[in-house]
Amino acid sequence: MSDSVGAALTQARALGLHRLDAQLLLGRQLQQTRAWLIAHEDAALSAEQQQAFLALCRRRADGEPLAYLLGEREFHGLMLQVGPEVLVPRPDTETLVDWALQLLATPLACAPEVADLGTGSGAIALALKHRHPTARVCAVEVSAPALGLARANGTHHRLQIEWHLGDWWQPLAGRRFHLVASNPPYVAGDDPHLAALRHEPAPALTPGGDGLSALAHIVRGAPAHLHDGGWLLLEHGHEQANAVCRLLADAGFTAVQTRADLAGRPRCSGGRWTALR
Repeated sequence: MSDSVGAALTQARALGLHRLDAQLLLGRQLQQTRAWLIAHEDAALSAEQQQAFLALCRRRADGEPLAYLLGEREFHGLMLQVGPEVLVPRPDTETLVDWALQLLATPLACAPEVADLGTGSGAIALALKHRHPTARVCAVEVSAPALGLARANGTHHRLQIEWHLGDWWQPLAGRRFHLVASNPPYVAGDDPHLAALRHEPAPALTPGGDGLSALAHIVRGAPAHLHDGGWLLLEHGHEQANAVCRLLADAGFTAVQTRADLAGRPRCSGGRWTALR
């Protein structure tokens, strides 16, 4: 028994999939482009190909991220390997990277020392190293499987990152940086949107409570890890900007400010550390 490309895509639509998602999944399975699929709707599929494709479609219809099913996601010009051990990199996080790159262009130092806390897939660290090659970048991740994936992404793109397994600042004792960026878990524990994100690792999404505990922990530890004039940049929820700015100001940061994401929502806040004299 066999079926055609067009019939398979029609079945995917009946399951509730967007046409683009279905085309990407079928194209990956057949190792063909979307253009080929469109031009070859009458091409036959084997029963095995059809069954495997529909299995992927059912997983997608159940809310599993497309990036997990494809095994990759583009972020800031880099195609990164992703899987259920890491969050899917979001376009909004590029706001954090763009801000960091603006600061690194100042320059903060000839070979600025940069840290990415909670690196996940390595997206932030790798994007910064890719766009600012003279930076000395290290990345920290508490999950060993996630760190393994980040290392693989670094190796694939031939980008030299210093990888550390550990909890936030813990592996960086005694070290200071010109810039630290982080996209920590910040979703409140009772946020109804978490149900739709059930396929992604919960510890990378929410610390529980009001969602601010990881952000507060990073802010508290930052002064001991920043050079004079160094910057701390944090991604957060769009309703958390005022709270995060207060955390930064109360910790002694100056030039505290917020940047908006692609939808115009306050998404990242940061400040500059000036050592007390």
